[in-house]
Amino acid sequence: MATSRLLQAPGATITGWGVGLPDNIVTNADLAARLDTSDEWIVERSGIRERRIGGTSGSLAVEAGRAALKDAGVDPASVDLLLLATSTPDQQMPATASFVQDELGLSGGACDVNAACSGFVYALVAGYGMAALGAQRILVIGSDVMSRITDQEDRGTAVLFGDGAGAVVLEATDGAGQLLGWDLGSDGSTRHILYADHRAHTKMDGKEVFRRAVRVMVTSSVRALEAAGVAPADVKLVVPHQANVRIIEAACKRLEIPTERAALVLEHTGNTSAGSIPLALADAADAGRLDDGDIVLVVGFGAGMSWASAVLRWAR
Repeated sequence: MATSRLLQAPGATITGWGVGLPDNIVTNADLAARLDTSDEWIVERSGIRERRIGGTSGSLAVEAGRAALKDAGVDPASVDLLLLATSTPDQQMPATASFVQDELGLSGGACDVNAACSGFVYALVAGYGMAALGAQRILVIGSDVMSRITDQEDRGTAVLFGDGAGAVVLEATDGAGQLLGWDLGSDGSTRHILYADHRAHTKMDGKEVFRRAVRVMVTSSVRALEAAGVAPADVKLVVPHQANVRIIEAACKRLEIPTERAALVLEHTGNTSAGSIPLALADAADAGRLDDGDIVLVVGFGAGMSWASAVLRWAR
């Protein structure tokens, strides 16, 4: 694992954000009509009421990226780097980021990052790092089409996953920027509890994932907060991976951060893997829940088992 506090180097701030969601909405009632489940059962165990299904990781990333660039008022040709977090690439090669780069008219480098549901935070931290090395504008996108690798006849997974993308634009600053501290980690010995083989569906040990997810969310968050030199009580908004509301509630309780301070969208999106955190961040920002100077904790966990946290001082 790796943990760091703010480097004494050029920083970056998020200047724009955007989302990409399929039009097709699949409700719990739709699933209950063909699976041995019910709306009550799904909501009680996950907090999810509906999810979006459709598109490709590339097409949703293009939609989210275009919206983020417009929101930031940035010329696509001025973007130095595109980092696309996804575990459902459109092709084995080239990187889906190459397709997105072409569609958006970007001029810089482009690559995919696969850390499953933690991928967006991995890419975000890497983006801040590239700003410290001289990149002026970085587009960071999380996009996954989980319906592609989900067995729609398996009620244990079909009810959880959805498709979607979120994006942010990072722009270099003269000062330290937003990133105060971060923590990245992985435990490959637990990869068997959540995985998808080539041309196969996702397999998940739900109880074990739940148990470990709460623990790594808390541990990683504490490390990032300590690296940033701030306390949980200082956190204005937590932006967690949107896997299960019970996981989020349990983690917030252990961190002693009120659940009311969490950004939640899973009720309407389901678990969109790498897309979930930027979707929740964009929703919170659009709702006016963030002011300059607020401390924001973003934290993800997923297959690997991977985890990632970052502490930001919000500014735009």
